[in-house]
Amino acid sequence: MERKTLFVDVVLPLPIPGRYTYRVPFELNDEIQQGMRVVVQFGKQKIYTALVYRVHEEVPAYVPKYILSVLDAAPVVNDFQFRFWDWMADYYMCRPGEVMNAALPAALKLASESRVVLDSSYGGEMELLNERELLVVEALANRKALSISEVSDLLDQKKVIPVIKTMIEKGVILLEEELIDRFRPKTEVCVRLSEKYKDDDVLRPLFDLLNKKAQKQLEILMTFINIERNGPEKSKHITRQQLLKDSETSAAQLSALVKKGVFETYEVVFSRLYKTDRTDDPASIVLNEEQEQAVADINGSFELGKVALLHGVTSSGKTECYIRLIEKTISEGKQVLFLLPEIALTTQIINRLRKYFGNRVGIYHSKYNDSERVEVWNKVLAFGRNGGEGSSYDIVLGARSAIFLPFSNLGLVIVDEEHDTSYKQYDPAPRYNARDAAVYLAWIHKAGVVLGSATPCIESYYNAKSGKYTLVELLKRYGNVMMPEVLVADIKEETKKKLMKSIFSNFLLEQMEQALANKEQIILFQNRRGFSLRLECKECSWVPQCVHCDVTLIHHKQSGNLRCHYCGYTARVPDKCPACGNTAIMMKGFGTEKVEEELAVFLPKARIKRMDLDTTRTRNAYQRLINDFEDRKTDILVGTQMVTKGLDFDNVSLVGILNADNMLTYPDFRSFERAYQMMAQVSGRAGRKDKQGKVIIQSYNPWHSVIRFVIDNDYASMYDTQILERRNFKYPPFYRLLRITLKHKDSDLLNRGARIFAESLRRRFNEGVLGPEYPPVSRIKNYYLKNILLKFRKDVSVSQQKNQLYEEIKVMGNSTDFKSIRIILDVDPL
Repeated sequence: MERKTLFVDVVLPLPIPGRYTYRVPFELNDEIQQGMRVVVQFGKQKIYTALVYRVHEEVPAYVPKYILSVLDAAPVVNDFQFRFWDWMADYYMCRPGEVMNAALPAALKLASESRVVLDSSYGGEMELLNERELLVVEALANRKALSISEVSDLLDQKKVIPVIKTMIEKGVILLEEELIDRFRPKTEVCVRLSEKYKDDDVLRPLFDLLNKKAQKQLEILMTFINIERNGPEKSKHITRQQLLKDSETSAAQLSALVKKGVFETYEVVFSRLYKTDRTDDPASIVLNEEQEQAVADINGSFELGKVALLHGVTSSGKTECYIRLIEKTISEGKQVLFLLPEIALTTQIINRLRKYFGNRVGIYHSKYNDSERVEVWNKVLAFGRNGGEGSSYDIVLGARSAIFLPFSNLGLVIVDEEHDTSYKQYDPAPRYNARDAAVYLAWIHKAGVVLGSATPCIESYYNAKSGKYTLVELLKRYGNVMMPEVLVADIKEETKKKLMKSIFSNFLLEQMEQALANKEQIILFQNRRGFSLRLECKECSWVPQCVHCDVTLIHHKQSGNLRCHYCGYTARVPDKCPACGNTAIMMKGFGTEKVEEELAVFLPKARIKRMDLDTTRTRNAYQRLINDFEDRKTDILVGTQMVTKGLDFDNVSLVGILNADNMLTYPDFRSFERAYQMMAQVSGRAGRKDKQGKVIIQSYNPWHSVIRFVIDNDYASMYDTQILERRNFKYPPFYRLLRITLKHKDSDLLNRGARIFAESLRRRFNEGVLGPEYPPVSRIKNYYLKNILLKFRKDVSVSQQKNQLYEEIKVMGNSTDFKSIRIILDVDPL
């Protein structure tokens, strides 16, 4: 029988255009499938893990290399994902390999690491080698190979490539590539009775013997039998660690029993993922009349094949509606994807979903380590292989990266807080918006989509008002809890009257004292972390700047340094001004760290905690902060936008917004929309069942229209004013935007290249080109930036306009003068 000659098109995890074709060795013909990982050589030496996109018999125009091996027994990526990735690469104008890099957990992407080995022709001559080279040779005499990092550690220097290069030229060593697999299943050593001692008649004499001669060994044996016979069902595997802990004995005493043949040890693969059982039935949730109608309207929207926008005021009971929809979906044997913008939110929602669905809920976000993310990936993948039976997930709760999981039968996608900017990926490519991508993902699977928010983004609300989406509204708080009373503290007026106490108005402080006296909790919102936003010399107005970026360094008092929030550069706080020598250096502006410190001065008895990027870097920091606040161990929670999103606390009676003007004056066409969303969202944290909450907004401009809309809880009026401006000035949802960022270390070259590129774009797109302009931060990590904004008309083919842009980029890339300028494309920028 003649064997087929098979070829595979593979996706490589590199920013290169298209896919590459490799030949399949005959012996792998029966193994190879779409979605498997294969090892291929790309270039002269490098080895990569690639994904099989297509298996075929079409002979390419070039002589293809062979794939080196197949890594998987079954596909790790399915056809739905490849279709989704293709759309993402096309829509967001990036490479397939960039999408693959974003999609796959790091532990599934094997990478090659160069290893140093002795050259077989090397005769052992030592006279030509210096001390460092001798160290490497001596190490290789004991080991077959060393990685580059191991050579670096051996020589105690970072730059070892020159040493390696010299040794290669001398014919002493060679470089070879080795694939490093970063995923390792978690295994534990378990203990069981040997076959002989499973008989009670044999076991009894052993008890008597140990009772006389080895009391500690007897303790181990009795503990084992107690766990085996009286422990829960999951104790069928008794770990060595558990046995030693429960019996309070040593490993040596257990080893003695193993040597005597009483016990046997063996390894078992355990999950790294947290497990919990269901404690309540979703049917026990009682929806009010408005919620029942909302669920019915959403199901009706799905039948029409439309996205449902659930516009529900804060605390209106959107989560209960979600749970009812999830229950219906999984009862039909389908999967659910529940997206949240912030990991901080997952803590509360996880507890609520696991209460009703137990171990059927999987969690996926960046705080999980590489191996845990692979385990979640495999459990979602298992749903497609076993139809949802066994240890698989049919509900996944996660941040934006969860859209890349290998769903095989997605029935429902929920995007909570759909307006949130955290759904947008900024760097690296693909620069996707998870909300929009989730809508396309659901379309591939023919799944229903719910976009939920108390303050929907204007584009989504426009789609609902124009009939593209179905608008479903919850306009009352659950349980008839009153909306909070919103008040404004006029900072300008209080400053004139000398009533301001540091960064707090007298009015806000009085209200905080009253809330604490009533044993109620407070949330304070300041959308800047750090202590002070800048230091400034009183004499000459010198301000410390980052050496790599065109930004002011932020003062962090706790760490005692100045820090750049763009590149991470740090510097110590100067004792005197380096420009004029004056020691009078003032602090200007304030961040969450200063709010926390100042509160301790004015309210010394209050228990204060801070929630921002600095205090939530560790994996469980969010959970600890939220749990402490829920358990009323914290009186005042100070935070950045993390505290504005969907958190639900029963005892919060007061919310303070410390500086509304920062949000209102940001130079962006979305600034009013975002300011309204942030203030309305954080306001929604106030209020209890038996008492109306209060929100106090501190501002220099209390009569600003956006603040008035927040006071009146009037989203519709905010939308009407903004949609009129968007129409008049040709912004979304009436036009599509594409931001082109040009980067280079030479500002003069960048300016010339950006000007010429913009001129060529204007010949193509006429008045739809804005710029080039420097962004507010014009240099980051020593690269100067220039932005050009393209406005795409919706009545012209977007793909046609994108192709025209690609042509101009190609011309720029072929230019001798400007080919070194890097061009970054951001579709639908925020």
